Amino acid sequence: AGHPGMQAPEMEKTDMTDAYDYDLIVIGAGTGGNGVARMTAAAGWKVASIDSLPYGGTCALRGCDPKKMLIAVTEGVDWAHNMAGKGLEARPSVNWPEMMAFKRTFTDTMPPRIEAGFRKAGITALHGEARFTGRDTITLNGETLRAKHFHIATGARPMTLDIPGEDLLTTSTEFLELPARPDRIAFVGGGFIAMEFAHITQRAGASAVTVLEMAGRPLGPFDADLVAMLVEASTELGIDVQTEAKVLKVEKQGDEFAVSYETPSGIQVLTCDLVVHATGRVPNIDHLNLPAAGVETGKRGIKVSAAMRTTNPAIFAAGDCADSGLNLTPVSAYEGRIAGKNLLAGKDARLVSYPPVPSVVFTLPPVATVGLSEDAATEKGLKFDTRFEKTSGWYSSMRVGASRSGFKVLVEQETGLILGAHLIGPGAEEQINLFAMAMGAGLTANQIKAMIFAYPSYASDIGSMV
Repeated sequence: AGHPGMQAPEMEKTDMTDAYDYDLIVIGAGTGGNGVARMTAAAGWKVASIDSLPYGGTCALRGCDPKKMLIAVTEGVDWAHNMAGKGLEARPSVNWPEMMAFKRTFTDTMPPRIEAGFRKAGITALHGEARFTGRDTITLNGETLRAKHFHIATGARPMTLDIPGEDLLTTSTEFLELPARPDRIAFVGGGFIAMEFAHITQRAGASAVTVLEMAGRPLGPFDADLVAMLVEASTELGIDVQTEAKVLKVEKQGDEFAVSYETPSGIQVLTCDLVVHATGRVPNIDHLNLPAAGVETGKRGIKVSAAMRTTNPAIFAAGDCADSGLNLTPVSAYEGRIAGKNLLAGKDARLVSYPPVPSVVFTLPPVATVGLSEDAATEKGLKFDTRFEKTSGWYSSMRVGASRSGFKVLVEQETGLILGAHLIGPGAEEQINLFAMAMGAGLTANQIKAMIFAYPSYASDIGSMV
């Protein structure tokens, strides 16, 4: 991130006057905003937080955390399947309402916990949809509020598809609240949401799960060879992964839905009980009236400098609503910390400098990535060796009955540095963090090989991957 014309001005050193209701108003009570509210309140600022939804944000309430709780339940199904005939005699099934109730033991407690923490920190928790009416004013529930500074962390929303019947689609948020499991389900799109939810519903006993991906393969940002292995595993599980399938319209027919989609061989129609919007997300900023505040936006969201400052010097933004780093929860938390430090400093004291950022698709098996892909490394003109191997024969995979596992690691020829790591299989979501640490610390392949890891463990395989 970083745009010209967003340098920090010399900030006024005066205390807040009666002209302002707050020193800072944070719009968005999720990962990208809550840390900023706490940091500034701890420094004695008068701070308010606003959200139109329960406090906690997408990750805690409508994304990563609840999704992973559902996956935890289906891991039992996966484990029993992989251990069948190896001594474990079990035929588990998923009780969908009980699984959803388990998820709510976390999601229902988060908003009141966050608000109680805010009250203790002296932060005013407000509810409603904020809309800018000037460079330092917003309206909220018919009331005008004025603040010396604002921080925007409104996250993302499902992208608009512009197809007939779009209103018939179930959002990822609604999926995570389904009281009962649909029997036949279609996912429009082939990214994180589609693949993870497809694995959940298939293991939960759905009779027909279909993924409709418009591109030539699902999970575009991930390594093609490893994604191909995941597609094989998904197909073996019973999921129908269709590529080059462009959804044209969705129609309601009684209790069923008819999904029309275009393929290289012509138009197809799929009948199902539920259609889920899983094509990706876009910045959730349309309702803010940002032009009134002098805040410029682009295709990827609110324009911010490397200090997380917008084109209005008194307003910052972070997370999925900004045109900054990857749309991942820990990235938004990191950007929020930078924004908070610069707010308190009254100048651009800190600039974002992203460390290697890992990301994971929590299917079973999971797929993980950090650093450069082969194509990206080649485009940069780097000279590197690619170490690619399927590892279902390795002890770590054999021990847990994993039939699809492997790695692809890019090692720079001259330096021995790890340029990128791409993994599939059990333990990948933790192995990738070790790769991220090694890359961040500038460790070479030989230094990693020289390390002694606890054995047998997933981490102990890393030395054999470089």
